[in-house]
Amino acid sequence: MAKALLGYVGGSDPRLLAEMRRLQQRVQDLESELGRIQAENDALQAAASHDRIMESIDAHQAEPALT
Repeated sequence: MAKALLGYVGGSDPRLLAEMRRLQQRVQDLESELGRIQAENDALQAAASHDRIMESIDAHQAEPALT
């Protein structure tokens, strides 16, 4: 029984460590992808906002420029 307990609480299992490293890397990859997608979304929202402003200007009713 002592050997079973020692094996249970003993040294780290290399497979478990490898899986943990793999999962940590996956989390880092997903976090960086999330940051990239959020930046892209912010840029698209800014462009859409600019487009809405430009569409709200009615060029047909605008006064002509003085020449």
